[in-house]
Amino acid sequence: MSDFNAVLARNTENAPTGIGPYSQTVAFSHYNNLSAQLPIDPKSGKLVAGGVREQAEQCLKNIKAIVDSIHHVMSDVVRITVFVKNIKDVDTVDEVYKTFFPTYVPTRTTVAVNALPMDALVQIEALLSNGEGTIPNAPQAGDLIKLTNNTTNAPTSTLSTQTVSFSHYNNISAQLPIDPKTGRLVVGGVKEQAGQCLKNVKAILESIDVPFDDIVKINIFLKNLADADAVNEVYTTFFPDSGIARAVGYVPARTTVAASALPLDALVQIEAVVSHGDGTPPQAIEDRHGLIIEANNTENAPTSMLSTQTVAFSHYNHLSAQLPLDSKTGELVAGGVKEQAEQCLKNIKAIVESIDHAMDDVVKVNIFLKDLADMDAVDEVYKTFFPGGIPARRIVGVSALLKDALIQIDAVVANAEGTPPIV
Repeated sequence: MSDFNAVLARNTENAPTGIGPYSQTVAFSHYNNLSAQLPIDPKSGKLVAGGVREQAEQCLKNIKAIVDSIHHVMSDVVRITVFVKNIKDVDTVDEVYKTFFPTYVPTRTTVAVNALPMDALVQIEALLSNGEGTIPNAPQAGDLIKLTNNTTNAPTSTLSTQTVSFSHYNNISAQLPIDPKTGRLVVGGVKEQAGQCLKNVKAILESIDVPFDDIVKINIFLKNLADADAVNEVYTTFFPDSGIARAVGYVPARTTVAASALPLDALVQIEAVVSHGDGTPPQAIEDRHGLIIEANNTENAPTSMLSTQTVAFSHYNHLSAQLPLDSKTGELVAGGVKEQAEQCLKNIKAIVESIDHAMDDVVKVNIFLKDLADMDAVDEVYKTFFPGGIPARRIVGVSALLKDALIQIDAVVANAEGTPPIV
């Protein structure tokens, strides 16, 4: 197995430990997936004193401690996700944020959610490059480079880069429905806003010569879940985008999240993870070109015309968010949050097994809960699927979920064999 990438979970005592069955960071291939960091003092295990400024600083200190512990630096961060309880706190968070990213800025998503664990005011998550890779006993030179890009055809910000490429992925900043010419929200309702978000994503991809159908995962943040159908009407006009994709009916994996508020009081915000077949230098040309997307659905998990259950590219599988739906009936399972959490994880397991992988290959889990008070009950079930507590993890409380579910879970899974090039 020394010729294959291995899942590498790590923890440091300089960041919070023991607050859940998860690892601080899980590396696989060329990325480190960090657990979302709460503003916890690692020495006391409690929230730091003060307001959102102090909490934001502690979140970023914890991220830095994890990054330092694995011999990386903050400029290796390719994507940051900021969750706040109150959207009005974003300006204060940004003041602190600038001190940790004074020159280079990663891609970024900012969203207000209904609640955060420990009643925190802010939670911050990072995705980190891993130039040396994770092939045991065969480290690479560690000199892969990040490629950053901004285009005037999409909204720009001093706080984020529109897209950061590293190895075989492009990570896109979440796009608000801003007209890049005016810098303001487009006129109209949620349909017009959804269209502008997707136009911005497309403009960014065109600026780096990447086709729209190279998107492997879409995350949609909605201020009102009742707008989901209207957004879907617009969404289907963008996916599939090419004749090839239409021929096979390819659509990305997808997660839809209810936000309590979005920047600029927008109704919708859309984030994308995109394949990057060319890779980033100095990967050898033969290792960079022609990798293919492998999309998969199984009848053993719920299916949807709007999303693919899992989309593999290079060394990662990106799964669509799983609701607690019985794959046979398409209905919510009977019972409470324990039964629903178990069904979500059963669906993930069914998808993972359908592509000849195992739950030990999961590197990151994202949990969306209608009531964070249910977390202990969820963890009872969670530990039966992840007894080693290996995946990195994120938990947020949301005001509502599709199908009026109590819980929704999505996952990122290692793909040791990679995806083949076009022959």
